[in-house]
Amino acid sequence: MWNNFTKSNPEFIKDELPEAEFFHDNEKDANRLAALIINGKKKASSGLYIWYKEANADLPKIGKKLIVTDFNGKARAIIETKKVDTIPFNQVSKEYAALDMGTEIEPLEKWKKAHWDFFASTMEKPTEEMLVVCERFETIWTEKD
Repeated sequence: MWNNFTKSNPEFIKDELPEAEFFHDNEKDANRLAALIINGKKKASSGLYIWYKEANADLPKIGKKLIVTDFNGKARAIIETKKVDTIPFNQVSKEYAALDMGTEIEPLEKWKKAHWDFFASTMEKPTEEMLVVCERFETIWTEKD
């Protein structure tokens, strides 16, 4: 996929091959999220700030590219980070939630439930004030099957 992207976008030919990963922790959700990215509905991703701190990892940087795969590792899209904010869980906006969830139907309610459940499964005591890294991205390349 990266080769096809750089052939069509030669200004990126010297860029390093981006990391590749799937979103979420199970096949059904990983494949569903990849499909939302491909069709342009999902334009954001959320992670806990503490995950970055514990892993001694840098927060996402504007301009960073990522190859999104399905659960089985098949490249599905290339995304580019456009904006990164770190905000408390209870201050996530409806606008941001719609970008992350890929829906306009009760996006904040759906975002809070899905992310609370997911975050709570990875930590001892989630709080309304836990910091969330809110990454907005643009899908810059997809390949049709």
